[in-house]
Amino acid sequence: MPAPSTRTITVLLNRNVESLGIVGDVVKVKPGYARNFLLPLGIAEEPTEERIEALQAARAEAHAELEKIRDERKTIIGALGELTATLVRSCNDRGVLYGSVTQQDISDALIALGHRVDERAVRLANPIRRIGDYPVTIQFEKDLRAEIHIIVEADRSLAEETEEMEFDNEGELIETNRKSKPEAGEDDSDDATAETPEEGNAEAEAETAEA
Repeated sequence: MPAPSTRTITVLLNRNVESLGIVGDVVKVKPGYARNFLLPLGIAEEPTEERIEALQAARAEAHAELEKIRDERKTIIGALGELTATLVRSCNDRGVLYGSVTQQDISDALIALGHRVDERAVRLANPIRRIGDYPVTIQFEKDLRAEIHIIVEADRSLAEETEEMEFDNEGELIETNRKSKPEAGEDDSDDATAETPEEGNAEAEAETAEA
């Protein structure tokens, strides 16, 4: 089997492209990416000295804007710390939500608290599907991240038994072996059913008299 091609071509970016570069950057990309996306949409072009020079002012402006955004994100990460946000949702008696809590929901909750966090910065492997306390990572860049807690509460009181139940990540009940409690009025001691010596003697005397 032939080895995959590692050939790249050089292009000049006409605008900012996330994870690739900013306007005025000269970058290397795979030919297919350039031919099918960057070049036909005008996002990039073949680099020339004249065009590189023409984009220098735009590049400096974009760089300054990125630095401003990074400073804002540093402030947000510092403010988040170990923040706890509470979301109230409808659920059934087992605590399973009617729907789920998504990255967008968490983003909206943080924005409501005054922290401008885009949903793309919310690291959530799977949507939250039941009530509980969940650790969530907020990450803008590799070195800009914070751990917060999302508490999902029911919009009503649940039965006490719900508190003793265990669920998996999908909200399914985990069967556990719990010792059942005796019903009211029942006595599970041996003395409740055993015959006393006095009762046995009385029965024996009654049988003798009848004979």
